[in-house]
Amino acid sequence: MAMSGGSDDGEPMMDLNVTPLIDVMLVLLIMFIITIPPQTHAVKIDLPTNSPPDKQNVVDPVKNKLTTDAAGTILWNGSPIDIVTLRQYLDQTKRMTPEPELQFEPDAQTRYVVIDNMLAVIKRSGVTKMGFVGNERYGNF
Repeated sequence: MAMSGGSDDGEPMMDLNVTPLIDVMLVLLIMFIITIPPQTHAVKIDLPTNSPPDKQNVVDPVKNKLTTDAAGTILWNGSPIDIVTLRQYLDQTKRMTPEPELQFEPDAQTRYVVIDNMLAVIKRSGVTKMGFVGNERYGNF
């Protein structure tokens, strides 16, 4: 009744032929790979426009440093400014070609709402070259 494995002792054959199973799995894998649509990743970049730069002493054409102190005073290249003046300076930097780098360095003791307002103004202005400076100081907080 049982199939013989070719030996003379009469034991049933315990090996299973997996070659057809592997063939079917490979065909299914190839079909799935072919039918999956390719992922397209798009990175949206706001390119600067060609406009003459405004010549102002307060806006550096290479890099500008935006900092805060513990009291929440906003400093643009070391000079205290308010949030409206910050927006005006950011608009000036946006019109420059090439756009200067904005280095953002908030003080660790500044209230979060001040930093959040500054970041909101920066985002609304559309500045594309911005970096956070001095993050290594916040490792222990």
